[in-house]
Amino acid sequence: MHSDFDVAAAQYDAIFTYSNIGKAQRKLVFKYINPIIKQDKKLSILELNCGTGADAIEFAKLGHDVIATDISSGMIEVANAKPHPENVQFQVQDINTITKDTFHKQFDVIFSDFGGINCLSHEQLQTFFKNAADLLLPNGTLAIVLMPKNCLWERFYFTLKGDRKKATRRNTTKSIVANVDGVGVDTWYYNPKDISAAANNYFNTKKIKPIGVTIPPSYLEQSFVAKFPMLNIFKGIDSIVTASSLAKYADHFLIVLEKRS
Repeated sequence: MHSDFDVAAAQYDAIFTYSNIGKAQRKLVFKYINPIIKQDKKLSILELNCGTGADAIEFAKLGHDVIATDISSGMIEVANAKPHPENVQFQVQDINTITKDTFHKQFDVIFSDFGGINCLSHEQLQTFFKNAADLLLPNGTLAIVLMPKNCLWERFYFTLKGDRKKATRRNTTKSIVANVDGVGVDTWYYNPKDISAAANNYFNTKKIKPIGVTIPPSYLEQSFVAKFPMLNIFKGIDSIVTASSLAKYADHFLIVLEKRS
């Protein structure tokens, strides 16, 4: 299955997963989902848009059974090439074709990290929440990390560069074309209230947390703000500014949803 993200697969770990910014933002995500995944019970976890598998491998190391999917065969190839426990399976799957019958099982947790859900239009998002509810066991958890509309860093950075159009590009209900290693990918931005409203028929909102209020976006990895000591200062601030009201101003945010009974 071809995907625009195949182009990014070979360099994705270097550009984001193992970058200073990528590691800092992923550490925040795990801080907030640890109460879900760090428990004695073995969980059945479905990861969507898994990229090169970093999160799925961590879940499997904790002893959980994991199926990790991505539309990009290139990403799945990189993930499969990594040393990983036997209790994680990597599969090429389009999130828009996954239904309750795809895996012939239900899951305790569905997880998607770092903006994969931002590739869904408003209509696709509605279908996704219905299918996610069908795929989850009773009271199952859906934890997703998305890019919001009002990222302070983006507004500040591009305003300083004199590019007001890019400074406010996220704040729209329409899709914009995001650059993924030279390939344009249609992207929709959603604030937490948009996700809660779209999921409301199937899920209750349990937690909303900002990911990267002061930790900058990954395209600033080569600038001084991603180096010591600046990044350490930003990480320290982000560990304090955790209010859900700040989520729409961060680079990403985590929203945890519980399937309705």
